[in-house]
Amino acid sequence: MKNKINNIVIVGGGTAGWMSASLLAKTQGSNINITLIESEQIGSIGVGEATIPPIIHFNEELGLDPKEFIKETKATIKLGIEFENWGNIGDKYMHAFGDIGKSFPLCDFNHFWVKAKQENIDYNFWDFSLNYQTAKLNRFAALDKIPGLNMGGIAFAFHFDAGLYAKFLRKYSEARGVNRIEGKIVSSEQCENTGNVLSVELENGTKIEGDLFIDCSGIRGLLIEQQLNTGYEDWSHWLPADTAIAVPCESVEPITPYTRSIAHDSGWQWRIPLQHRIGNGMVFSSKHMSVEDAKQQLMSNLDGKPLADPQVIKFRVGRRLKQWNKNVVSIGLSSGFLEPLESTSIHLIQSAVVRLAKMFPHNGITEVMSNEYNRQSKLEYERIRDFIILHYKLNNRTDSKFWRDCQRMEIPDSLQHKMAVFKASGLVFRENDELFTKIAWQQVLIGQGLIPEDYHRSADQLSAAELKEMLDTLKEIVTKTANQIPLHKDYIAACYN
Repeated sequence: MKNKINNIVIVGGGTAGWMSASLLAKTQGSNINITLIESEQIGSIGVGEATIPPIIHFNEELGLDPKEFIKETKATIKLGIEFENWGNIGDKYMHAFGDIGKSFPLCDFNHFWVKAKQENIDYNFWDFSLNYQTAKLNRFAALDKIPGLNMGGIAFAFHFDAGLYAKFLRKYSEARGVNRIEGKIVSSEQCENTGNVLSVELENGTKIEGDLFIDCSGIRGLLIEQQLNTGYEDWSHWLPADTAIAVPCESVEPITPYTRSIAHDSGWQWRIPLQHRIGNGMVFSSKHMSVEDAKQQLMSNLDGKPLADPQVIKFRVGRRLKQWNKNVVSIGLSSGFLEPLESTSIHLIQSAVVRLAKMFPHNGITEVMSNEYNRQSKLEYERIRDFIILHYKLNNRTDSKFWRDCQRMEIPDSLQHKMAVFKASGLVFRENDELFTKIAWQQVLIGQGLIPEDYHRSADQLSAAELKEMLDTLKEIVTKTANQIPLHKDYIAACYN
């Protein structure tokens, strides 16, 4: 007989714990008791500061006030990620959120751009991205559509202080009945018959029982791995970086509304501007660079005075073989790790708890539902994995062994196929509701030098002269609109009024 879920125990706080608590309190809270256990002496990694547009939907689902959120988390706007030195040294392109150009019924805008290149009509692909043009002008407005035209407006996400976001959601959760317990877990008890976790015990001897446990304990996976021995699929042969160094520094003007990812000789550096500081970090392969060399390289490339000592974080890229095992659901770093190149860490927390809320086992856990949860999680991880591998594989750098090794490495068949189809035809197919859009794939593929050999014949509806006229008009519209948008700093300042 299945047991109804009456008591949820969340093991660990931080971003993962409090995002889980807040959404479950909002969607399930009237029917169940939610307890969150966290230890201030353990703390959390807490360097996740950049997000992608779906975070907007999460905040809306909770009913958070946008201005209050921006004030409480010291948030700034993010319109995309600029990649520097990823194709060749000196190259720059942006994975900008939102649309590029104008959408057409049978083919994407990139086919018209490819035809233009073949006709020697040379435009930068990002001439037609409102997000890109606005970002580079340090501007922002919440704009759904370009006024008077059937063209998409600005898509955005946030940079924010993950520690402050966790505190903000803690206040939200506790107001909705979540019980927080301060303490360090020292052991857990399993049922001999089912293998389910029955309870966890704190250092002070307190035993906390639950029907469903959510493991937000970070990379160590206190329940999902240390207790249940779930297993791990290692992807380091595709993504060789295994170490990160993080350090905040003083903020500088202007506060840019985009993330920067700057490739170095054995990895890459992130730059994430918040209101009160800039988040910086170096992700690298310890086989190709020492921690001390990486630290020196990072510290010599800061915009302002460092505000703390550099924090070294070791990781192993991959995923837990099951995100949901027995009566334990792993969310956050306990479920796996993908380097933050495309700002997916917080999103993976969001999608995991949203998935759990949709599939919540009110009347008891069934294998069919936990299997479906795991199937969806696996696909999500693999598609994001492929998108991150793409950046490394599709480089033309010859200056270091690291980049040459990345060029030569074997890649997953799923990614190899996607690259081959795009090269031959300019087509990108979005599979299984994967996270990254066709436009996102197009930007990275084109930005790192893979120009399609052919285009959809729908683009031949326009002659070369008509095509140039259309592109001139679109570029002018995008440029004019971007120049009329208010400054990013004024948008942030208005949140305090």
